[in-house]
Amino acid sequence: MEDRWSTEHVLSLAPDATSKKAAGKLSAPAPWSATGSDGDAVWGECRGSGSTPYRTVVELATPAYRCSCPSRKFPCKHALGLLLLWSSAPDAVPAAAEPADWAAEWLKDRQDRAERPAVKAETPADPAAARRRAEKRSARVAAGAAELRLRLADRVRHGLADQSAAGPWEEVAARMVDAQAPGLATRVRELDSAPPHGLLEEYAMLHLLATAATRVDELPAPLAATVRARLGYTTDAADLLAGPTVRDRWLVLGSRTSPMEGGSDDRLTTRRLWLRGAKTGRPALLLAFGRPGQAPDLALPTGRLVEAELAFHPGARPLRAALGTRYGAPEAAPDGPPTGLTVAEAVAGYGTAVADDPWLDAWPTTLTDVVPVLSPEGWHLTDGRHTLPVHRAATPEAALWRLAAVSTGRPLTVFGEYGHRGFAPVTAWGPDGRPIGLTTA
Repeated sequence: MEDRWSTEHVLSLAPDATSKKAAGKLSAPAPWSATGSDGDAVWGECRGSGSTPYRTVVELATPAYRCSCPSRKFPCKHALGLLLLWSSAPDAVPAAAEPADWAAEWLKDRQDRAERPAVKAETPADPAAARRRAEKRSARVAAGAAELRLRLADRVRHGLADQSAAGPWEEVAARMVDAQAPGLATRVRELDSAPPHGLLEEYAMLHLLATAATRVDELPAPLAATVRARLGYTTDAADLLAGPTVRDRWLVLGSRTSPMEGGSDDRLTTRRLWLRGAKTGRPALLLAFGRPGQAPDLALPTGRLVEAELAFHPGARPLRAALGTRYGAPEAAPDGPPTGLTVAEAVAGYGTAVADDPWLDAWPTTLTDVVPVLSPEGWHLTDGRHTLPVHRAATPEAALWRLAAVSTGRPLTVFGEYGHRGFAPVTAWGPDGRPIGLTTA
């Protein structure tokens, strides 16, 4: 029997809330004809306002989409509607041995492009010029970091009680951008919205990062790589994948897409996907980005296994990775939730991670046998012996009530990120062992 996606996963592919709503209206069989699926693709024709129906095809492994409609959103409402129909009404999208001719032509073109060898630039890189650019940037970053340390010290001497007299941090953030340290600029901007009771902590961590930036060449290689990443240095995915990779069957623990529901449609969309190696047990984080009106191009169904090669970004605590060669489409994982930790083990695990990376705000964590509880102090997760607060700023209210509804007072396995601000739930496994996303409507 063909393994079809959940409605929740289909909706997670939508570029915005408007597309979700429009797709829902196209999820019934009435407007569709000539539908079919062969396990690798789904196709169909959707009746629209014109005389010619829109031809829609979705390649499932990537996924990738093609529709003859004029929409500039990607995927369009027809692709999402077809996927919703396929996921919820198998009889309306029957299994077929071969795709329709027009769908087969597009799928073959995609396969031909994928098999075509990449054309490398003919102009060889100039190592000496690259080294000079790197040295120039290092000097600018160090100078910017030194200036930031002075600014922080001045603010502390001025006193934390009245930061308004010193003016906003935007000017300092702009100076960090000029110094080619975008990571410092981001953290500096966050100071304007930091709560008063946490301001000294934020100053201290930023001062520590700025100090490390001025002495990065003296640090051990893994920690130096972590500092550079925090400063905003990037590594091209192709360069990472040219080096060592880790092949495993990766369990997709969950995903989160921002901006969250209700956000502006003109912002860059970021999708975070968390994986765990079935053999290695190693956690991994994949990032994908989408332009306005376009969903991120990477989408993996939660609870599935993906056999693939990952290349990890260097660091003292490697987590972020680039997705390399995939070996087949995502497949069903064994029944039941993944193994997890007690609350005490989760706290100890985050402590170990912070010892490697002092600027680590949170670490991917799976909790086992916890119950969501709402008290006068707020939401918590408890295993009966220890309790974790929920990170409210990173968790929509609807997600917490959904978690409570799934639990109904019974212990659950919950995946999320745990850090010094609390636990941000992403996925829960219900009584039937099926994963339920908490970050999508």
